[in-house]
Amino acid sequence: MAVPPVPQARTAVPVRAVRVPLLVDVVIGLLTLVALPLALVAIPNTISVVAALLPPGVSQVDMIRAHGLALPAMLVTVPLAAVAVRRFRAAPILVAGLTLLALADVAGGYTDTVALVGVLRVLHGIGAGMLVPATLVAVAERPRHRVLLPIWAGTLAASLLTAQALALWAIRDVSSWQVTLQPYPLLTGVALALAAAYLVLWMISSDGGSPAEGEILPGGRPTSAERGRLALAIVPAAAIAVLGVGITFDWPPPLVVVAAAVVVVAMLALAALGTFEGPGGRTLAFVNVAVGLVVLPTAAQMTYIELGGPLGGPGLKGLWVPFLVAAVTALVGAVLAGRAPEALAARMTVLGLAAVVVGLAAIRLLVPAPSGTPLVVPFVLLAAGSAVALVGAFRTAGLGTAMLGLSLCFPAVLAGFLLGTGIQVNRLREAAESARGDGNALVNGFIDALHMWALVGGFVVVGVIVLSSVLARRAATAAADSDVVIPLPTPSPEKADDTPEDSGSKH
Repeated sequence: MAVPPVPQARTAVPVRAVRVPLLVDVVIGLLTLVALPLALVAIPNTISVVAALLPPGVSQVDMIRAHGLALPAMLVTVPLAAVAVRRFRAAPILVAGLTLLALADVAGGYTDTVALVGVLRVLHGIGAGMLVPATLVAVAERPRHRVLLPIWAGTLAASLLTAQALALWAIRDVSSWQVTLQPYPLLTGVALALAAAYLVLWMISSDGGSPAEGEILPGGRPTSAERGRLALAIVPAAAIAVLGVGITFDWPPPLVVVAAAVVVVAMLALAALGTFEGPGGRTLAFVNVAVGLVVLPTAAQMTYIELGGPLGGPGLKGLWVPFLVAAVTALVGAVLAGRAPEALAARMTVLGLAAVVVGLAAIRLLVPAPSGTPLVVPFVLLAAGSAVALVGAFRTAGLGTAMLGLSLCFPAVLAGFLLGTGIQVNRLREAAESARGDGNALVNGFIDALHMWALVGGFVVVGVIVLSSVLARRAATAAADSDVVIPLPTPSPEKADDTPEDSGSKH
C-alpha cells in the first residue's frame, strides 16, 4: 500500500522554517572563520622575502611596489562595498569577492611581469575589501547575530594579529616566487564553496535573513546620510592610499610620519564629528581606528623580529603556539563579551582598549624573546583586548555606523604601517651612523624601533579612550538635558478663582 504524500508535505514547512535558518547560521559562522583570515592575509607585502627567486632582469623595487598595491586597493574598496552590501545584501557580494580572490589565485601561478603582479594584487585588495563588510552584514542580518557577531569580532582581531605570520608561513621553503600571489588557494576554494552554499540557503530560507525586532545593530538599506558618511570616509582612505604608494618612491621618512599622522588625526576627527546610529556609534568609530592602527602593524614588526637570524627569536615554528593561544582567547573573550549584560557594553569597550595598551607595554618588556612562550602575553592582550572592545562597541551601534567604522579601520592599518616604518627607518639611520661596523647596533635599532612604536601606539590608544569617554559623556549629558521637561507654572487656587468673569460678577 502506497504511503500518501500528505504527511511529507506537512513536514516540509517546519523543516524549511527551522532547520534551514539554523543551517544558514552555521554556514555563516564557518564562512566568517575562513573568509576574514583570507581577506587579511592579502594585506602583507612578502615579495621581498623571496626576492632571490625573481627572474633575472626583474626589478625588485618595482616588484615590491606592485605587490604592495593590495592594501591601498582594499581600504578604498571597503566603504564602496559597504554601500553595495547594504543595498544588494551580503550573499552575492561574498560570492563576488571570493570569486575575485580565486581568479587572482589561479592567475598568480602564471604571471611573470611586474604589471600583471600589480593587477592581481589590486584584485586581491578589491576582493578582500568586499569580504570584510559583507561578512559583517551577513552576521548582522541574522536573528542570532548576538551569537555570530562575537565570532566575527574575535576572528577579525585574531586575523589582524596573525596576518603577517600567515603570509610568511605560506612561503616558507618555496621554490617559486609566485606563491606570494596564491598563498592559500585551497582555503580560497573552501570559502567560495561556503559562500555559494550560503547564497543558496539564503535564497530558500523562509525568514530571508530578517533580524529580530528591537535590536540595535541590524538595519535596512543605507540612508542618504549613511551613504554621505561612507563617501566622506573615502577621503582619508584615498589620501592614505596615495601616501602608501608614494613612499615606495623614496619619500623622506619624516615626511611620511607627518603625513600619516595628519591622516590619523583626520580619521579621529571624522569619528568625533560624524553623526551615528545608536548611542555607541562614535565609540565604535574610535575603536576601529585604534585597533586598525596598532594591532596588525605591531604584530608584523614583532613577527619579523622573532623570525630568527641576527635578531634571534624562535622563528615561525616557535610562534604558532602563542598565535594559536591568542586567537582562541580572542574568540572566547568575544563570546563572553557578547553574553555580558547590555549595561556593561561601554565598560567592556574601555576594558578591551586598556588591555591593548597593556599588551603594547608588555612588548617593551618581553620582546625580543628567545622562545615563543613569553610572547603569549602581548599576543593575548592585543587580540583579546581588540575583540572585547569591538564587541562592546558593536552592541550599542547601528549597522551604518559599523560600516563607517570598518571604512576607518583599514586606512588606520596602512597609517600604522607608515608610522611604524618611518620610525624604524629613522632609528636604523641613527644606528647606522653610530654603528661604526658594529652589527649589533643595527639589531638594537630594529628592537628600539619596535619599542618606540609600541610606546607611540600606546599613547594613541590612551588618547582614543579619553577622547571617546569625554565625548560619550557629553553626548549623554546633552541627551539627558534635551529630555528634561520643564513644567508650566500652574495658578494658585486663590488666583484661579479670580477670573474676569468672577470679577465682573462681584461688581
